[in-house]
Amino acid sequence: MSATAEAAEPTWIDVTGGYALTIDDGAIRARNAKGKQLKSVPAKVKKTEEYLQLDSLLTWLKTHDEECGTQVETWLLRSLPVPSVVLAEIWRDETWQSWLRDLIIQAADDASVAGFLRDVTKSDDGKVELGVVDLDGETRTIVAEEILIPHPVLLDDLEDLREFAADLGVEQRFDQLQRAVYERPDPLPKESLTSLDDWSGATFEKARFAVNRAQSGGFIVKGGYAKARIYEDGHLVEASYWIDSDEHPEYEAHTGALFWLIDGGSVSVREVGPVAYSEGVRMATHIHAGRTVEESDDA
Repeated sequence: MSATAEAAEPTWIDVTGGYALTIDDGAIRARNAKGKQLKSVPAKVKKTEEYLQLDSLLTWLKTHDEECGTQVETWLLRSLPVPSVVLAEIWRDETWQSWLRDLIIQAADDASVAGFLRDVTKSDDGKVELGVVDLDGETRTIVAEEILIPHPVLLDDLEDLREFAADLGVEQRFDQLQRAVYERPDPLPKESLTSLDDWSGATFEKARFAVNRAQSGGFIVKGGYAKARIYEDGHLVEASYWIDSDEHPEYEAHTGALFWLIDGGSVSVREVGPVAYSEGVRMATHIHAGRTVEESDDA
């Protein structure tokens, strides 16, 4: 199972009036002079310098946590090799660990060398060792200059891996294994097909609802389109899905086609790589699911 550190006793900071403050579970907590923890922080305590400093620290911690998660997703979506020495440095940070632990990693030069990441150590001579549970359930060490965090659509036997991870008690904070994936059509469509209309024609009562739905999924909204950007095989790929949100946020909106650009140029659907195809369809599916659904007369 995933290694779980025992919860450390909180450190309390004394403030005026016999109160004390701490950060616990992402929030500032207070206790009174008798040591009783309060349901909320008293208004006068919120005016103290100690509270303001903790509040600033909490804001920084939340921002740091979001940035770590975003960077891990960037490594996955861009298929970026991550130097093992970088992993060794950031592994010391509990926030980074929470995002990286139990992700499937691969040696950048050999995809057969893979496993669920459990530990990263660096010796005095600079050698980095990556402790993993391999895909046969055995504990082993990977020594590689660079690793990859593979997109789940690239993993063989994904459903079997998901079951295996559940048996191991793996709990990934980042949705590598549980991320929704969509395989390219087999057979591939004709060269002339440059867009997909499977998610067109959906209605949103107000355009801003479509925008909110897109942004809630982490997608960019620009010029009336929701966009997902992926780097695949060294090229920037942009999936674009029309959500009719450009000019009138309070008006009704209707979705359109999904298409892809590679390095800024229009391409046929069959030219889109597996990661970009999966992420584009994932975007359209997510947004489409938030559409206005009218009840039928028979309901």
